[in-house]
Amino acid sequence: QVQLVESGGGLVQAGGSLRLSCTASGRSFSIYVMGWFRQAPGKERDVVAHLSWNGGSTYYVDSVKGRFTISRDNARNTVYLQMNSLKPEDTAIYYCAARGRGPAATYPLDYGALYDYWGQGTQVTVSS
Repeated sequence: QVQLVESGGGLVQAGGSLRLSCTASGRSFSIYVMGWFRQAPGKERDVVAHLSWNGGSTYYVDSVKGRFTISRDNARNTVYLQMNSLKPEDTAIYYCAARGRGPAATYPLDYGALYDYWGQGTQVTVSS
């Protein structure tokens, strides 16, 4: 029903910036929440940020507050993650996710099963 495609990853020095993009496409779908997860080698996939599609409310995990900004372009079905002041511990594969089922019963939406669609991931590497 929905395809998510991420872009914008790459190699950056500590203190640098990257902007990730995720575009949703499909014949017919509704999006209630879009989020970004990341998975570092040997670690679990953890939520980074998410955004309610209609209202634009946002959530950030504590470790990225003040450094990352999630935003959207409704007309393009695209969500962005602006990452500033990057640290080596931000190194991970970043995944875009979308929830299409409607409002969730929990907050934050930090569990992968709360999302219905996933992108392939984009690698972010931050050198020290």
